[in-house]
Amino acid sequence: MAPYEENFDKMFTVWNTTNETEKAALVEAALEHNVHFVDPNHNIIGRDAFLSMVKSTQDRIPGAVYARASEIGFQNNFCRYHWAIHKDDKLLMSGFDVTEVNDAGKIVKIIGFFGELER
Repeated sequence: MAPYEENFDKMFTVWNTTNETEKAALVEAALEHNVHFVDPNHNIIGRDAFLSMVKSTQDRIPGAVYARASEIGFQNNFCRYHWAIHKDDKLLMSGFDVTEVNDAGKIVKIIGFFGELER
């Protein structure tokens, strides 16, 4: 498994655990210190901001399960993949991310899009 794939797995684990110590260790291992995360609801920079965003989201949607829903397309340190959020076996939301990683595979930037594109 490539380092960037391991780091994506760690990032999704962050969304799925409520243990603050484990989340902090995973974020430190997988994300650059100045990670930039942007989606329709957020535009944040830094590991602490990422952890705060995850906790806030978990508080709003307790019990939600976040998962990658596709393989990872990779080229020139950019990745794309689909994800889904489920709760009680029901799909709450799906979307896709375009993510930049550095040469060591750490996540530098995540650009998230909600839903499917309509034609």
